Amino acid sequence: MVFEGLAEKLQDTFKRLKGKGKLTEKDVTEAMREVRLALLEADVNFKVVKEFVNKVKERSIGSEVLESLTPAQQVIKIVNDELTDLMGKAQSKINFSSKPPTIIMLVGLQGAGKTTTTGKLAGMLKKQGKRPLLIAGDVYRPAAIKQLQVVGEKVGVPVFTMGDKQSPVDIAKAGIDHGVNHGNDVVLIDTAGRLHIDENLMGELQDIKSTVKPHEILLVVDSMTGQDAVNVAEHFNEKLGIDGVILTKLDGDTRGGAALSVRAVTNKPIKFAGLGEKLDDLEPFHPDRMASRILGMGDMLSLIEKAQENFDAKKAKELENKIKNQQFTFDDFLDQLQQVQQMGSISQLLEMIPGMGGKQLKNLDVDEKELVYVKAIIQSMTKDERQNPSIINGSRRKRIAIGSGTSVQQVNKLLKQFDQTRKMMKQFTDMGKTAKKGGKFKMPFFGR
Repeated sequence: MVFEGLAEKLQDTFKRLKGKGKLTEKDVTEAMREVRLALLEADVNFKVVKEFVNKVKERSIGSEVLESLTPAQQVIKIVNDELTDLMGKAQSKINFSSKPPTIIMLVGLQGAGKTTTTGKLAGMLKKQGKRPLLIAGDVYRPAAIKQLQVVGEKVGVPVFTMGDKQSPVDIAKAGIDHGVNHGNDVVLIDTAGRLHIDENLMGELQDIKSTVKPHEILLVVDSMTGQDAVNVAEHFNEKLGIDGVILTKLDGDTRGGAALSVRAVTNKPIKFAGLGEKLDDLEPFHPDRMASRILGMGDMLSLIEKAQENFDAKKAKELENKIKNQQFTFDDFLDQLQQVQQMGSISQLLEMIPGMGGKQLKNLDVDEKELVYVKAIIQSMTKDERQNPSIINGSRRKRIAIGSGTSVQQVNKLLKQFDQTRKMMKQFTDMGKTAKKGGKFKMPFFGR
């Protein structure tokens, strides 16, 4: 979960405030002390914490808050506003050049996930209708070029390489020429990283910058390194002049200090966030939505966008007709399951639903492996069995269990759940038909 520790502490603090009804200045001061500790534990820069808490406190002890009907809600709104402001107010997008190609240079230290992130960004831009080209400019790290080629192939984006014997400046220049000649409107340069910042690294990056004049320099930082990520961002910005930050491994960051500090310290926006290992686990960074997630208010806009991106309208209409005519099969079930999985992990999706953050999500046992078993069981069925599960007798169940690496009990459980799902769909369809006729629908009695 994103910001797990911080989100839990802040949500607990505000839960106690809500329980008090009317608030006093003392209540606000105590709550702000807890907020301050939570932010420091999350490895947020201490200067940023001090300024943030002072702003929230100053706004929260005003008469319009303490004398309002719902003072706790007002305080939460103020915290939400200030968190959003801290992370950059509004989404910061890539500035595309009016004269293609737009040149994007990705920089960062080794281990931050720069090469994979470069590929992820190219894949995202391709989905948006762009024609990106990847340039393999890391000639030092073993297998860096091969890694970019593999990622490029997976996202369907071409990779320009001249091997590891040419200078990165020459490779970048030749790659851009190649992009111009082949109609690529966005060129992404994967540059070399180091284990730490040194003069050689910065000199090389400065040479590339002055030669190819990129429209965007994006710094890729590992958010799990906390305050170190902010220090790295500060150094790169001083030496190179970055245009934005991409935070990686935000899904594994229980502290979140980097995301809450980097914008305030460098005055450069966070443009994207990596929320997983899959190649589509890169999201535009929305400060307002992230603040809502931290405070347990969910992020329905991102959830809707993910659904729109991954669900096929034509298939949805076909499915609706099948449900109406009671023709829903295991093939349809599998198709729906795969579409949901394309949206990301179930835990991440649940986190976007208001009220499902923090402890609620922690107490909910979401076993992603179960979905793998379900897929394996369905894929071990014959075409006839998927269309008509009633033919699956004892011997067929054994065969399906062996074929899927599961037990007969697991096969039985899935068949039972599928049957219940179909019955429920039929009941809802019947309710709709009865309602249209103006009659009364008698609800079935469950539990006997």
